[in-house]
Amino acid sequence: MTGLRLVRLEDAEALAALYVDNHDHLRRWEPDRAPEYFTPEGQRDNVRAQLEGLARGERWPGAILVDGQVAGCITLNNILRGPLRSCFVGYWVARAHTGRGVATEALRQVLDVAFGELRLHRVEAFTQVDNHASQRVLERNGFSPIGVARRHIHVNGRWHDERLFERLAPWDDGISLLPPAELG
Repeated sequence: MTGLRLVRLEDAEALAALYVDNHDHLRRWEPDRAPEYFTPEGQRDNVRAQLEGLARGERWPGAILVDGQVAGCITLNNILRGPLRSCFVGYWVARAHTGRGVATEALRQVLDVAFGELRLHRVEAFTQVDNHASQRVLERNGFSPIGVARRHIHVNGRWHDERLFERLAPWDDGISLLPPAELG
């Protein structure tokens, strides 16, 4: 069973172990990181930074759970308010859980957070052009492709093109700034 919750400092050891165990699996998609990042202390620093971003309203960092155990992360990043009311979503799932609908369900759940709790209007996502699995996850959650950003991310020693996807809030009527319950 797939679940989602805010990441916690006590997740640091599990995250470090997942990053080490999945280094080869993630290398193709994740930016280069210093060796300390893959240690429990490095993950504690990372989680602290994520939670500080949450406190500032800049991000919502989630832990993806499978049967109650951390199996990956999903984060709403660069949260913008005002007339944009948008963010970017990024996620990864441990290799042992890929191809089983875990990322699809985690994304569905975090969209409830984005469009409900955070009252955002748009969620965007980038995937490398050859990351077809991630693109299927996005499309299963109602995202539409809107273009390609050339040489958008430096990963695994070179620049890669990425496809940009978007999903508008289910309450979008082309006029309202906030969900209907928040109007008036």
